[in-house]
Amino acid sequence: MYGNALYAASSRGHDQVVRMLLDKGADVNAQCGEYGNALYAASEEGHDQVVQMLLDKGPDVNARDKGPDVNARGGRYGNALQAASEEGHDKVVGMLLDKGADVNAQGGMYGNALYAASLRGHDQVVRMLLDKGTDVNAQGRRYGNALQAAASRGHDQVVRMLLDKGADVNAQCGEYGNALQAASSRGDDEVVQMLLDKGADVNAQGGVYGNALYGNALYAASSRGHDQRVQMLLDKGADVNARRGRYGNALYAASSRGHDQRVHMLLDKGADVNARGGRYGNALYAASSRGHVQVVRMLLDKGADVNARGGVYGNALQAASEEGPDKGVRTLLDKGADDNAQGGVYGNALYAAS
Repeated sequence: MYGNALYAASSRGHDQVVRMLLDKGADVNAQCGEYGNALYAASEEGHDQVVQMLLDKGPDVNARDKGPDVNARGGRYGNALQAASEEGHDKVVGMLLDKGADVNAQGGMYGNALYAASLRGHDQVVRMLLDKGTDVNAQGRRYGNALQAAASRGHDQVVRMLLDKGADVNAQCGEYGNALQAASSRGDDEVVQMLLDKGADVNAQGGVYGNALYGNALYAASSRGHDQRVQMLLDKGADVNARRGRYGNALYAASSRGHDQRVHMLLDKGADVNARGGRYGNALYAASSRGHVQVVRMLLDKGADVNARGGVYGNALQAASEEGPDKGVRTLLDKGADDNAQGGVYGNALYAAS
């Protein structure tokens, strides 16, 4: 686990033991253990006094992790700077930078130190790295770059610093495709507004899930039920009828989740109430299948086709009969749903209800 005595003492922060071992000639650059070397281990744990003692002995400050988890990208954290940045140990980060740590070193589970610090919301570390000239648009791991990583977690202060340093607000990369999608789905309203104010493309498409999950910022916000975010995006010109993602469009996404306020906002902005998309075919069908009676009423009042055919159940009445409450069935029948319509896995509504 530890590899040698110096590594073990450094990892646990036993500064007196470290000093004795160094005085006896312990190899400060010996490669061993989970984190690769003593400096890396002490940096990850935030033992600043131990870090300083090791640095005074002249270790390779940019040494890469060569421990048991090593891979082509350099192992778990890649180097001491990324390890300290991820944990938010700003004092250790400062020591490493002062000793010439490569601020743009690539490798490890986060790709680079800036990404690691941004994802975790360590604004002081982010500031230190930016002041040392780190590449603000450098590619990282899951979320693509530091801006998307910070936006996905709602770290507004970090997002602001990155934007002020020239982060590309429309960079296409990562799980969500871009920072605005990430913030719309998982961040907060302040981050969304900052990105919009910096010119984020409200209708940009992309992401590793592409058509299958998120699609665009409006879709992401609608499916997650973020009222204010939906309104902000609509006010910035988001395409209310954009077709993308697992649910096909924003109205379907909001209807499927029963977000009646979001449905109302989208309809007021001209959402196509009969637009096709998703597993259930359209928004009325989706809302009916989940028993969202209030949404069903709103869609019908806006002209939804009560007998539209499609999806696994064939029509909204059959879906409501199989999965929804009696009130939903009655609402559809009162609007002229054909109780003898054929189609879907059950053939008709009576069979579905049986």
